[in-house]
Amino acid sequence: MNNPQAGKPDDDLMQTFMDSFAQAAGEPVISTTIVSHPGPAGVDEKQVTGQAREVTHAIARALAEEGPEGWERIDAVFAWTVATQAWNVIYSAQGRGVRAEPSQATLLLVQDQREIAAQLPEGPWWRMRIVLTNDGQIQTDYDYGDDPFPDDQLFPPEAYRADIAEYPRRRLPVWLAAYVGNEGRQLRPAKVAAAQSRLDRGRGVRGIASTTDFPPLQLLWARWTAISATYAALGSAQGPRVLPSLGWFETTKRSGSTLYLLPGDRAVISGGVWNSPELDAAYNGAAPMPEIYAGAPDWVTDAVLNPRTSSGLLSFCYWWENGGWYRGESPGGPGLAAAIPGVWTSDVTAEIIAAGLAEAGGAPLNDQTRGAVETLVAAAEAGVVTFETISAAIDPARFDVDAALNQFTLAGLRTFVTAPPLSREEAIERVRRHILDKGSDTTGYPLDQLNADRIESGWMVYVPTQPGEIMLGRAIYYIADDGVVEASSSSVPPAVYIAGFTQRYNARTRQ
Repeated sequence: MNNPQAGKPDDDLMQTFMDSFAQAAGEPVISTTIVSHPGPAGVDEKQVTGQAREVTHAIARALAEEGPEGWERIDAVFAWTVATQAWNVIYSAQGRGVRAEPSQATLLLVQDQREIAAQLPEGPWWRMRIVLTNDGQIQTDYDYGDDPFPDDQLFPPEAYRADIAEYPRRRLPVWLAAYVGNEGRQLRPAKVAAAQSRLDRGRGVRGIASTTDFPPLQLLWARWTAISATYAALGSAQGPRVLPSLGWFETTKRSGSTLYLLPGDRAVISGGVWNSPELDAAYNGAAPMPEIYAGAPDWVTDAVLNPRTSSGLLSFCYWWENGGWYRGESPGGPGLAAAIPGVWTSDVTAEIIAAGLAEAGGAPLNDQTRGAVETLVAAAEAGVVTFETISAAIDPARFDVDAALNQFTLAGLRTFVTAPPLSREEAIERVRRHILDKGSDTTGYPLDQLNADRIESGWMVYVPTQPGEIMLGRAIYYIADDGVVEASSSSVPPAVYIAGFTQRYNARTRQ
């Protein structure tokens, strides 16, 4: 977007800005994230802080002088290491913004400010944001990597390694420590998985049986789906979701997991807790990296592992085989909770669903709705979920019950799809349209004489023969209550055909 005006601020505007900037009320508000380790010996922190503030003011004045005429706000972000730098400076006016390149002199001031800030206990920042308004208000935030950097401001790992070599730090945020130090060691391509599995078998290394960390796979999958269905019905971007053979869950606090179902009653659940003490000790200390794949079978590969493997932030991996859960050197219970939806017990699952509904409704749930939620969870675990079961717990007048039902369908659970019986008139009309759409020869088969007899799960539709008329192979149509039409003939005894017809209907509707 282009700024409506271009050029330098006029002298009056600049003078007003400078006057405001000089007032105590307009002093910058500098907020920093402090890391708990001492600064260099002999450094006068108060003096250094003052120097850093002075240079920050100089940067703000330079940005103001370089801006287009009539600017109202400046948003500047500088991402910096000793090896690589990037910046984004936006001048806004009247709701429109334009990007501009800072001068080399301004960038040198940014470099000076970072070198001065490097003397403070928290060390040099990696990102600095300056927000400046034309009345002289300024806010400066220093970013030390508590949260992952945006992709467009994330440098290659070697840039941070060079910066750490120049400015050693006692500890890095776990995500950044993994980014610069994981070197792909959590990746498990098929070739590596096969080799590690053979090596483990040769050494007698087996997965540790886990009987208390997760419920059995069938219950876990059902509870995961029940929570997913609820959040889908609420239209919430938060909460877990399911796809065919895949469940995924990401929290706002950067923990998350995936659950993959595989043929042969096998599964893999893996993910990461953002502040995993095991990963922290491995990346920031001298502890060895946990052998989370120890004893894992060769089918536990990158294809079914959480994407955190590529960033070195996978903190646990469990696999299901032979009717039980197994793990290598993964944490248990409390070490997983932050990355897993509430699947531990039926009660926990029901509480999470009830809490989500109460929040969406803005009021506590009554006993009737709580009972319906518990019934829904029980139905999911038993594999007998119906539209009516969902509707009793989740108000279809307010929420998208069809989206919830779709989650159960995608999960492959036995979902009953109950269709109301077709009326005789509707059955005849649908068959008539089917015959015409197919372009079938209706000679001697007048469609205005179609008749229908009720059968199990649908109707048998046909043109009756006249008295004394004998016709072999006369067309007979069967239409199920879900609208599926099948064509047969009088050559197949109706009792025989109806048995298969009913079986096919039940398979479609999973009854």
